[in-house]
Amino acid sequence: MLTQLEKAQQEWGGSHSVIDSWLEERQELLVLYCKLVGLPPFNRNEHALPEQAHIQKFCQILMDYLSAGHFEIYNNIAKACETKGEQSLALAQQLYPKISASTDIALSFNDKYAETKQGSTLPDFDSELSKLGEILEQRFEYEDELIDNLYSNH
Repeated sequence: MLTQLEKAQQEWGGSHSVIDSWLEERQELLVLYCKLVGLPPFNRNEHALPEQAHIQKFCQILMDYLSAGHFEIYNNIAKACETKGEQSLALAQQLYPKISASTDIALSFNDKYAETKQGSTLPDFDSELSKLGEILEQRFEYEDELIDNLYSNH
């Protein structure tokens, strides 16, 4: 996921300030995700949960990222695609429902874990975090396809 992000930042970085800040937020989200799962260079005892403050911070950035996409980025991309051609608009209309489906899973994760108390037993946390990671990876691919469509055709 981080490699995809670096590619996106290299390809589209500096083209539009809103896209730049959105990609920066994606980077922050990915770093926090890596901390939660204990990927190097972040280590985590495999039998212990992350600190609740880290889970809350991740959930907050996740909600910020999703909100920016839905309320800022996608509308702007859809409008630009609409004015630039039917093929461009068709792709945006095809990808948007796929992106929206991932939002439901992310919201469910947030609802379940953002406000849990430290010391709570969360038996499904690791598996649900892993599933969320897979969903986010697919979402980022769809988003990158939308952004690429915007810059390739406009």
